[in-house]
Amino acid sequence: MSRLLEGVRVLECGVLLNCDTVGMRLADMGADVIKIEQPPVGDYLRDINGVLAPRRSPVHLHVNRGKRSIALDLTDGNDLGTFWRLLDTADVFVDGLTAGTADRLGIGYAVQRARRPSIVYCQYTGFGASGPYSTVPTHGQMMDALGAGQPRALDVDGFMGPLTTGGPNGRSGGEGTAAGAMYATTHILAGIIQRERTGEGCYIDVAASDAVVAQAWGTVASALNAHRVIDPENVPEQQQAVYRGAKYQFYETADELVVLFCAIEHRFWDAFCRATGRVDLLPRKNESTPVDFGPDEQLRRDLQDLFRTRTQAEWMEIAVAQRIPIGPAPRDFDEMRRDPHVAHRGIVFEAVDPVAGPFTCTGEGAIVAGQPFVAAPAPAYDQHGDEIRRELDSVEVSTR
Repeated sequence: MSRLLEGVRVLECGVLLNCDTVGMRLADMGADVIKIEQPPVGDYLRDINGVLAPRRSPVHLHVNRGKRSIALDLTDGNDLGTFWRLLDTADVFVDGLTAGTADRLGIGYAVQRARRPSIVYCQYTGFGASGPYSTVPTHGQMMDALGAGQPRALDVDGFMGPLTTGGPNGRSGGEGTAAGAMYATTHILAGIIQRERTGEGCYIDVAASDAVVAQAWGTVASALNAHRVIDPENVPEQQQAVYRGAKYQFYETADELVVLFCAIEHRFWDAFCRATGRVDLLPRKNESTPVDFGPDEQLRRDLQDLFRTRTQAEWMEIAVAQRIPIGPAPRDFDEMRRDPHVAHRGIVFEAVDPVAGPFTCTGEGAIVAGQPFVAAPAPAYDQHGDEIRRELDSVEVSTR
């Protein structure tokens, strides 16, 4: 832990890796990160992927290191009062809840800003706080999938396997949770700097799916400009990985597109079965664990047959309406760009260089309210050398 953020207080509100990872980054730099947890269980990351002792999973021990924890029921008046007193001492609020949840609890950005104009409010979610899929709950690979990082196709066994042909994809963007956390962290730090200059805080909207695309900028630049270059043979091929679970799996839809299904929590599985009229599948779950990753070949086949009964858009309508973790999994960047949510987020950006002309690039990786992204051209060698020297000379004269 460094002391770069010593004296900075962060309130973290959420569960699992997105929110937790941002708080970890800030705590690692010396911030006082207070983890607000909902009774009676709090962050059930403590119970996932094996434990070293009860409620002590290695992932939890790592990603929540350096924090302090307080249990607050934000629907309780007394606990809500405690929250506001905490906020009066805070510099940063990290919202890891699904889009709209903080507003429904009465602690969203608008009311926080009215009470504390200097607050730096960062919402970090899988699909972001705006766009058609913003209210869909997400798990890790869903963010990668929307960023074209998990391209899939049916294999000879009738399961969704790695796509070995097709256009370049977003695997070079890395794992979405970690990628988005870095964008969230850097924008929080920039927000703190802005507040120190102006006294005003800001609202920052980070989507892990955007971050995957933003971090794949090199592949994006090659792939989406391939028709403009004279040596397209230099675009690298991509490699894929396989996942076997039935409830955390890729499935082909009626229009031969792909979705990533992540109903590993029992409440999501139950909602999915009821929304699709397949109540006969309700008992197919392992209730001895809070999440069900278990491989089930017959269930996977049954689900593949079910997913072929609707188009990708129809599945996303169900995901949005019923709040079920289902997300598109584009197989390449061109398919990704046609997705309405990706288009809304503006993560793929069309720019013009004054010499080279039009080119395609990624956006900033985060949306800052009132500060739309504008792509400035890259400088030529020493293009601004004289300008900078004049500025330095001017500062030296003014301080003499």
